[in-house]
Amino acid sequence: SMPPFDEYIEEIKQLWQSRWLSNRGAIHKNLEFELSKLLDAKNIALFANGHVALEVAIDAYNFEKGSEVITTPYTHCSTTHSIVRNGLVPVFCDVNEADLTINADILENFITEKTVAIVPTHVYGLICNVEKIDEIAKKHNLKVIYDAAHAFGINYKGKGIANFGNASMFSTHATKVFQTIEGGITVFNDNEIYKKIDNLTNFGFVGPESVDYISTNARMNEFE
Repeated sequence: SMPPFDEYIEEIKQLWQSRWLSNRGAIHKNLEFELSKLLDAKNIALFANGHVALEVAIDAYNFEKGSEVITTPYTHCSTTHSIVRNGLVPVFCDVNEADLTINADILENFITEKTVAIVPTHVYGLICNVEKIDEIAKKHNLKVIYDAAHAFGINYKGKGIANFGNASMFSTHATKVFQTIEGGITVFNDNEIYKKIDNLTNFGFVGPESVDYISTNARMNEFE
């Protein structure tokens, strides 16, 4: 769905008045604020799209190249690409027939000494067995990064779904329930990781003239 054209024009009028079109202006900051309330999110970062949001989230943990990440075969190819483009090896755990999410009952069978993380996908608004996955991750000291592209606004036991795991990515692509034409959101429960994410999203800048990371431009602009 799209808003009436006149309503949209009125909303972005301030862009012409301020001449601030990108680099985290007033509209960007307001969207972050409103989304943090809606998603019950501690730390939130906005991205140009959901794919780079997930790719940067994985990158933030600085996993050793060649390490293994357990994920699901029933997801968009973006999930797997995000793992591989970080120099990691995807290991596929089958899904439950009931809801098509990763089968937490067999997940431990895929853990090896090279495993560093689990990247499950919530499917069609049906959430993974977050409690079982959390239990397994803590037992084996693994990070959990959810592809929550289909789970925007979902609550579980009184908490926003992004509160489970170490991080969650939401897509705001035009095909999603909540859309910004193009865009992505990542929520992080670790304050230190959030600071690194903020830098990785913007070419690795940590100051006006200081670049600490090899990174990318993944910022959401004011029009999205």
